[in-house]
Order: sequence, then C-alpha cells, then structure tokens
Amino acid sequence: MMTDTIADLLTRIRNANMVQSESLDIPASAMKVSLADILKAEGYIREYRRIDDNKQGILRIEMKYSAKGEPVIHHIRRVSRPSRRVYVKAGDIESACNGLGVSIISTSQGIMTDREAKRRNVGGEIICEIW
Repeated sequence: MMTDTIADLLTRIRNANMVQSESLDIPASAMKVSLADILKAEGYIREYRRIDDNKQGILRIEMKYSAKGEPVIHHIRRVSRPSRRVYVKAGDIESACNGLGVSIISTSQGIMTDREAKRRNVGGEIICEIW
C-alpha cells in the first residue's frame, strides 16, 4: 500500500520528463485532479483528463515540452510530507525560485498557488514547488 500518493504523482511527472514521454497515467483522486488543474493553468502540462474505468479512475496527463524538445518542468519537489508537515501563514508565503516558479498550497479554501493564497490572505500546507 502506498502512503504518499502525491509524492508518487510528482515522481511520475519527474520520470516522464526525464524520458520525454508524451503522457503518463496514474490512479485518479480529487487531490491529484486539483494539482493537475493548477499545473495546466500555470502552463506546466499540456492537458489532463480523467478516464473512467469503473474503479478509481485514471488521470492521464499530457506532458509539455518546448519547441527544442526541452521539458517545461525543470524542477518539481515535494515540500510537505506525511512524516513532516510544512505549514505557512498568509504573510509568510514565499514564491518558489524567486517568483519564477509556483508553490502549490492546500488551504481551507481549496488547493491554490502561492500567488492566489497571498491574494486571498490565507495560509495552509505547502504541498510542492515547481519551476
């Protein structure tokens, strides 16, 4: 049994990036769909869709690369882990990679980027950083 499904998602994205895979499939969940939605909105992935398989469902993520074939995602890192949760107050939120990247935060108002959390003045658990 897997204990950290978010770390598994991030690792699969990292591995797909290294081998320049067109897409990847992963068991779906509401949290993973929310993360994929943010990655698409921020321009890190091309597309995602949920495929019904009469079980849990499958989340298919289509990776994005530059015109030269270089991955759009240069770095992706899990910040908060099941063994060590990392929380931040609204006033203490820092941008990933000096504003060039995105921190994804789980707040009481849902999962959002660091910029959105600052705008709404809410803190929460830092899930991951990506740039």
